[in-house]
Amino acid sequence: MLCFVNASTLTVALPVVAHDLGASSLQASWVLLSYMLVTTVLIPVFGRLADMFGRRQLYLGGLAVLTLASLACGLAPNVETMLVFRCLQALGAAAVITNTTALLTDAFTPRQLGMGLGLNATLAAAAQSFGPMLGGGVVHLLGWRAVFLLNLPIGVYALVRARAILRPDHDHPPSGERFDWLGALLAMLWLGSLVYALSMSGPMGWTSRPVLLSALVAAAGFCAFVATQRMRHDPLIDLGLFADRQRATAYVSVLLICMGQTSSLLLVALFLQGVQNLDAFQAGLGVAFVPVGMMLTAPLTGRLLNRFSALALSTAGLLLVMLGLAALALMLGPQVGRPALGAALSLVGVGTGLFLTANNSGIMLSVPARRRGIANAVRSTLQNTGLVVGAALATSIAIAQLPPEGQRAVYEGRLSQASPLDIHRFVSGCRIAFAVLAAICLLGIVLSLLTRRAVRQQRPVANAVPSSTPPLSRQP
Repeated sequence: MLCFVNASTLTVALPVVAHDLGASSLQASWVLLSYMLVTTVLIPVFGRLADMFGRRQLYLGGLAVLTLASLACGLAPNVETMLVFRCLQALGAAAVITNTTALLTDAFTPRQLGMGLGLNATLAAAAQSFGPMLGGGVVHLLGWRAVFLLNLPIGVYALVRARAILRPDHDHPPSGERFDWLGALLAMLWLGSLVYALSMSGPMGWTSRPVLLSALVAAAGFCAFVATQRMRHDPLIDLGLFADRQRATAYVSVLLICMGQTSSLLLVALFLQGVQNLDAFQAGLGVAFVPVGMMLTAPLTGRLLNRFSALALSTAGLLLVMLGLAALALMLGPQVGRPALGAALSLVGVGTGLFLTANNSGIMLSVPARRRGIANAVRSTLQNTGLVVGAALATSIAIAQLPPEGQRAVYEGRLSQASPLDIHRFVSGCRIAFAVLAAICLLGIVLSLLTRRAVRQQRPVANAVPSSTPPLSRQP
C-alpha cells in the first residue's frame, strides 16, 4: 500500500510542491515522472534477482529503502534534492512491487488465487482511494512535507510485520544463473529515452532536436534490448513468456489500460486545481472515483474468475475504461459539473479494477512457480511503463499549446488566473489527450477479441495444455 500511497498523494500535492520549491514546469513534471520511471526500469532487474536469490530479503530491503527515502523527501530543501530522493524512493518501491504478487501467488492455491489477488488489488485501490484525499487533507492542514514524513511510521510498522510473517526462501535457493547486466542497462536506456522524449515534447515540440534524438535512442535501445535477450543464455527477461498468444495479449493490455488510468487521475487533478480553482483536498475528493471504483470491483472480480475467463473479464474492463475516457474527451470544459466528471471517472475505476485482477490471475497461473518472479516483473514493468508513458504523453499533449508561463501555471494550480485563451488551450489539450488514450484502449479491445477468436479456433489444442500451466482463458 505504501508504494501506491506515494504515487497517489503526490498527484494532488504536486502543484503545492512545485510552488514551494520554485520548480519549473519541467522539474515539476519530473518530480512525478522520476518515481514512475525509475520504478519501471528497475522492476525487471529485481524480478530477475528475486528468481535467482529469493524474494523475502529483496522485499524487506526495498521496504527499508522506500521508508528512509520518504523521510529524506520530506526534508528536501530544493527541487534537485527532491528529485534525487524520489529516485531512491522508486528503487525501494521497485523491489517491493516486483515481489508482492509473486509472494501472494506462492501463498494461495490456484482456486483461491483470484480471491487473494482481488484482496491485494482492493488494498492497493484503497491506498489510491485515500491517497488523494489523505494527501489533499495533509497538505491543507500540515503542508506538503508531511505527505512524505507520514510514510516513516507506516513503513517501520510494515517492515516489522513483514519480517515476522514472511517465510524464509527455502524453496528458492541461489540458482547459479548469471545476471544480465547488459540487458538491464539497455532496458534503462530505452525506457528512459522514451519517457524523456514524451515529457519534453510539450515544452520543446514534437519535432525539436532533443525530442527526435531521444526517440531515436529509445527505438535503437529497444531493438538492441530485444536482440540481446534472444542471444543471452540467462536473459533479464525471458522472451518465451510472450510465446503464448493469450499471455502476450495480457501483457500488452496491461500497458494500454494503465496509460489511461493514471492519465485520467493526473489530468483531472490538474484541471480541478488549475481551471476550477479547487484546493488540493477538494481535488483529491474529485479524482477519488477512479480508485474507489477499483476498490469496489476488485473483490467481485475474484469471484467472477470462477465463472468467466480472465481474457473475457479483461476485455470488459478495457471497454469500460475506453468509455470513461471517451466521455471525458467529449464533456470536459471549464464549467463541467462534478457528477458528470464522477460518472466518467467511475467507469475508468471500475474497468481498471475488473481488468487488473483478472489479468494478474491469468498471467500468474500460466507460468510455473519458479518463473513467477520474472513473469510478475514483466507484468509490473509493463504496468508501470503504461503509468509513466501515459502520464508523460497525456501531460505533453495537454500543455503543448500553452506558452512556458502557462505551462508553469498548470503545474502550480493557478491557471484560473491566466488568460481565458490559455484556459481554453489547456482544456482543449486535455480533451485531445483523453481521445488519444481512448483510442489506445480500443486497440487493446480489438487485440483481445482477435486473441479470443484464435483461442476458440484452437480449442482442441488448448484442452491439451497440462494442468500445471493452465491457459488464461477457460472456455465454456
